[in-house]
Amino acid sequence: MYNLIPLILIIASLIVIIVIVSRKFSLLANLDVDNIPGEKEAKFKENIAGTRIKRNLVKWNSKFSQVFSGAFQGLNSSLKNWYDKLFQIKENYEQQISAHKESQDEKITRLFREIEELDPEEEFEAIENKLIEIVGLDSKNVNAFEKLGDLYFRNKRLQEAKETYEHILKLIPDEDVAKQADIYYDLAVTAKSRDNWKFALENIQKAFSLAPNNPRYLDIMFEASIMNDDKELATTAYDKLSEVNPENKKLEDFKEQLENLTKSD
Repeated sequence: MYNLIPLILIIASLIVIIVIVSRKFSLLANLDVDNIPGEKEAKFKENIAGTRIKRNLVKWNSKFSQVFSGAFQGLNSSLKNWYDKLFQIKENYEQQISAHKESQDEKITRLFREIEELDPEEEFEAIENKLIEIVGLDSKNVNAFEKLGDLYFRNKRLQEAKETYEHILKLIPDEDVAKQADIYYDLAVTAKSRDNWKFALENIQKAFSLAPNNPRYLDIMFEASIMNDDKELATTAYDKLSEVNPENKKLEDFKEQLENLTKSD
């Protein structure tokens, strides 16, 4: 960086010199070239102009060097000192930010620990406040949002639970399909609790597409299919559940519901 300063100053001095020399060019127009043979005129003007430029470059460069050489040395030293100070300020700032982040992580850990000691049914507001404080510190903390959604669901605040789960889907990386499937399942269960079977079916189908062998998903998928009179999807859920969890005690009941749905057609 320091090597750029002399270069910049040299360029600036050349610009000044060129401006001054350009003003001198107007004098060439006054030369009496009428008495000079045509073949020599161009060469003559070129020699005059070249001589003037060389002379002025030497003259102004010498003056510029004498006047400003000392100043440049002082300026260069000052700039170096300023740069060093700015660099030190930057280093201190980054260290403060790093220390602040560590303190923030410690606070989040402490808040989670405190939440574990509280009863979600009897101390709803205290837990909610701590979870909101965590997401205030870390707006992408999926764990905190998930606990908040579960807290709302447990306390029958179903609309808030739904909105929280939907927000979590925006935070989960695309590659984390297992977590996405779990949240779609949570949305389906929340919709079921609100008797919104259409929304329940939409979300459990998304969960099933991401994790087709999860018996927990198949249970609610079958139930939502029955409630939406979707015989084909109910049959798919029943067959898949029989395959992955043949000991499921609900299978007999599911089979009967499937037969009743078929008869109603």
